[in-house]
Amino acid sequence: MEIAVIGGGVVGLTLALHLKRRGIECRVYETAPQIEPLGVGITLLPHAMREFSALGLQDALRRVAIENRESAFFNRYGQLIYKEPRGLYAGYDVPELGIHRGNLHRVLYEAALAEIGAERVMTNRHCTGVDQDEHGVTIGFRETSSGQALPSVKADIAIACDGVNSAIRRQFYPDEKMQFAGINTWRGVTRRKPIFDGRTYMRIGSIETGKMVVYPIVDDVDGEGNQLINWMAEIRRADVKMNDWNQSGDLEDFLPIYRDWQFDWLDVPEMISAADVILEYPMVDKDPVEQWTFGRITLMGDAAHPMYPRGSNGAAQGAIDARTFAEQLARLGEPVAALRAYEQARLEPTAKVVRMNREFPPDYMIIKVEELTGGRPFDNIDDVISQDELRAISERYKQIAGFSLRA
Repeated sequence: MEIAVIGGGVVGLTLALHLKRRGIECRVYETAPQIEPLGVGITLLPHAMREFSALGLQDALRRVAIENRESAFFNRYGQLIYKEPRGLYAGYDVPELGIHRGNLHRVLYEAALAEIGAERVMTNRHCTGVDQDEHGVTIGFRETSSGQALPSVKADIAIACDGVNSAIRRQFYPDEKMQFAGINTWRGVTRRKPIFDGRTYMRIGSIETGKMVVYPIVDDVDGEGNQLINWMAEIRRADVKMNDWNQSGDLEDFLPIYRDWQFDWLDVPEMISAADVILEYPMVDKDPVEQWTFGRITLMGDAAHPMYPRGSNGAAQGAIDARTFAEQLARLGEPVAALRAYEQARLEPTAKVVRMNREFPPDYMIIKVEELTGGRPFDNIDDVISQDELRAISERYKQIAGFSLRA
């Protein structure tokens, strides 16, 4: 059996490792000429850590990450609305980690080289399309760095892990559009002293008046006790142009929103202005589709279910996709049947997460409090809404996303 994994990102490498653990070989084809530590931060929630821990990677990830102890929600005046323990501190059997995406990718890549072999993880291969017949698939490639055509590759099946702008998905949904609701985001990393205990994940404000997500991803980054703090700024605006992906962000496009966000526990404009790097992204997703699997070809991760980058669900759901397919293939032994079984198991659960991230994001409780207070500061949060009601909102999100403690 020859399995072609198109895309050597987080999902593609996770799939390759899960297959290898079940005695199934594959080849991974990655567009980038070389693997580099790109991007900014990501949170590995319990349902993501469960998948990576099953691959034996928990210790390697913990060494290059920060373990979250709690999550805290604030209004745009810096007032605490709600906080709760996270990961091991909340009773899960795995930690919740804040990590640089490049470090997560490196851990997976090094594991893949060691377990699968460097000859089976091929870089500088840009997929140009996939054809199939009753016997297998034929995949076209060109060399990314030069643009030159490369010999086509034959395999029994092809799995598209090539991201939100998947070329393979475009074959089956050529007229599909990104869904953009006027929300743009900017992400950066800043070196600074720890906020609170240096183990807190913070959400501040809402998309209507300006929102920030802030959490540490590297401890003692400079030997002087500073952490690398990951932050994301986002806001909804009418008639706004959609940001591009991974382009350098312009401070003047969003810093004015946060000029007055100077709390006794964090000076937000100072943190933003001192960033090592700022990148811009759009807040986009795609409508759930009714089919991922087309004969011997299937979609996985962001190629299958692009969702708003909220709550770190994209990586988690992609990792679950990878394990699910590997389990089905090991159980059934026949690749086309396994592709169908994988789709049946994962199509609707991921569609629910896409819809939930649109309607009830993880910071929905902040939006609720803003509605109840008319966007003004409060004297006592318990006079606005009870902690039990806030806890119920938090639990609802965890349940649908698949990482409630009960699940």
